[in-house]
Amino acid sequence: MSAQHLTYMRRALTLARQAAGRTSPNPMVGAVIVNNGRIVGEGYHRRAGEPHAEIEALRAAGEAARGATLYVTLEPCAHYGRTPPCTDAIIAAGIAEVYYAIGDPNPRVNGAGHRQLAAAGIRVHHGLCAAEAYQLNRPFFKHITTGQPFVTAKFAMSLDGKIATAAGQSRWISNPASRQHVHCLRNVTDAILVGAGTVIADNPSLTTRLPAEQCETAGDIRHPVRIIADSRGRVPLSAKVFDPALPGKTVLATTERAPVDHRCALAARGVEVWMLPADEQGRVSLPALLTSIGRQGMTTLLVEGGSELLGAFFAARLVDRVWVFIAPIIIGGRDAPGPVGGLGCATLGQAARLGQFHLEFIHADHSSGPDMWIQADVVYPEV
Repeated sequence: MSAQHLTYMRRALTLARQAAGRTSPNPMVGAVIVNNGRIVGEGYHRRAGEPHAEIEALRAAGEAARGATLYVTLEPCAHYGRTPPCTDAIIAAGIAEVYYAIGDPNPRVNGAGHRQLAAAGIRVHHGLCAAEAYQLNRPFFKHITTGQPFVTAKFAMSLDGKIATAAGQSRWISNPASRQHVHCLRNVTDAILVGAGTVIADNPSLTTRLPAEQCETAGDIRHPVRIIADSRGRVPLSAKVFDPALPGKTVLATTERAPVDHRCALAARGVEVWMLPADEQGRVSLPALLTSIGRQGMTTLLVEGGSELLGAFFAARLVDRVWVFIAPIIIGGRDAPGPVGGLGCATLGQAARLGQFHLEFIHADHSSGPDMWIQADVVYPEV
């Protein structure tokens, strides 16, 4: 494959990333149209319901699309959804050749786009930058094949693995720059989940707070849907997450164990109440919760704690990726909690491992050393 082909596809991938966190339940897609060695049109899918990347690029190219080559990060759709089929527009524009990075597993596509383009006499190639395209849209691929969101577990801890002191103090273990990274992650995430214990202990707002220079307008800030897992209705009505003045939406994920008057009072304040089945311990069933999140068209979920909730997610093998911030401090104390509670593994062979590992040092000031920031996929051992 020539370097030029790679250059154009990587440009399409760069375009697609501009819509991070804005396209659910659709994938991020970028497209570039090249004619006689010159880019004549490009575009990306900005939001669900808006034109797809191919349409944006075709509009930009105009008549220059005739006889040109299209590079697109995902197989073009061949069905009617919120918008017409992209394959029809590609054929009508006179595109001569198409390179797409990876197939679309959506049952309504899944090779149909390729076949329709080929049947129209267009030369079609697939697999260029497929690994990068897969990583770009892992949440979409998981959602379209399982109906559940891609789960990221985030926690901050000391070098000795503590998320709080024995007395319960936890603010702040990570430095300000690390906390800003977390808000950047919230800004591209559909939903954020915490347990009742975290809300009672910390009373967080769970909003996205970013400096103005990181957003073109205030409207660019994304406040993920706040989901509180509270099977018994323990979180008080006065908690910040239930404040109607907060931007975005709040959901109470609960069970029949929560008092009816508590549920009704929250619903009256605009909180959406999801009644879900309980697991064997009487807690909200996590698979049922993930299915409910997926049904809302949300493809990404950030689990921020506490330790019992994270422990339950890991025990059920439901975490896809971790974001871990390790501060250069030693807290100590046998009663100081760690980030992942529950019973844990009986043997090291049962432990979850990390793959696709990325390590970065985050500097805040000169008063202390930098935090270590680890992003990694979670790999579970075979049962």
